[in-house]
Amino acid sequence: MSVGTGLSTRRLLAVALVVIALAIVPFFLSDYRTFQFTQAIIYAIVLLGLNILTGYNGQISLGHGAFYAIGAYTAAILMDRFGVPYWATLPVAGVVCFVFGFLFGLPALRLQGHYLALATFALAVATPQLLKYKRLEEWTGGVQGIVIMKPDPPFGLPLSQDRWLYLFTLVVAVALFVIAWNILRGRTGRALIALRDNPIAAEAMGVNGALYKSTAFGVSALYTGIGGALGAIAVQFVAPDSFAVFLSISFVVGIVVGGLATLSGAIYGALFIQFVPNFADQISKAAPWAIYGGVLLVFIYAMPGGVAWMLRSVSAKLLGR
Repeated sequence: MSVGTGLSTRRLLAVALVVIALAIVPFFLSDYRTFQFTQAIIYAIVLLGLNILTGYNGQISLGHGAFYAIGAYTAAILMDRFGVPYWATLPVAGVVCFVFGFLFGLPALRLQGHYLALATFALAVATPQLLKYKRLEEWTGGVQGIVIMKPDPPFGLPLSQDRWLYLFTLVVAVALFVIAWNILRGRTGRALIALRDNPIAAEAMGVNGALYKSTAFGVSALYTGIGGALGAIAVQFVAPDSFAVFLSISFVVGIVVGGLATLSGAIYGALFIQFVPNFADQISKAAPWAIYGGVLLVFIYAMPGGVAWMLRSVSAKLLGR
């Protein structure tokens, strides 16, 4: 067996052990803690989608909270108005967000860098206001939002609702991570990275920049929409004010802290944006965001490339590579 094959086998074994450990975790936690970890997994799905766009393709988005909201409202409306099973809302939310993302990505092709960031920021600012629009209240519930029921475990499984939803979310996340890994390690991934690093050279080599960039936006929005649908199911409630601009900013913080252009970075970033605000609130009720800002600064200065790249560097040194 070659060294490369051995490393791949060890990595697959390590990933399998991590997934098994994650599947066992909720049985040792309270329902509330299980809910928090479910949210972390949901955020990991969202950050994975955003990292495909920003980390691997170099397009900056400050508006992914809008796609999260679209996915959440799609799931809530389908469940509340049409009685669609919770699991069936996920692909619908993904497809709807893919279409929105792809269409938004087409005019965004004319924009780069901070101009694209501002355009997506405008999307994040406008979405909560659109959800409150009177002519849409019949569907969105307006300011009051929509309340939905948390699903019960199927087949009479002896699990609480929170534990079942955690396991369901974990299965969805693993499937989406595997799909992303296959996309990024293949021709599409190489094209996205080439467009990020040198778009002129990439297009000279025959890469269709417009198609790949728009598709990256669509796929990124698809992942975010599925995360939004899962988030709505977990929280049992959607309202416009739940999707304020800060949500989009938090997603950007997550991919930077976790590590750009890494799959594992989505996990580390999700843990950061889920648990650090709670940690800060426990330290100081008076100024939790000051604590949050301080912790963020420590992460940025100590690990400027993100947690994933720091761990890779440490691992390489320990293994002498």
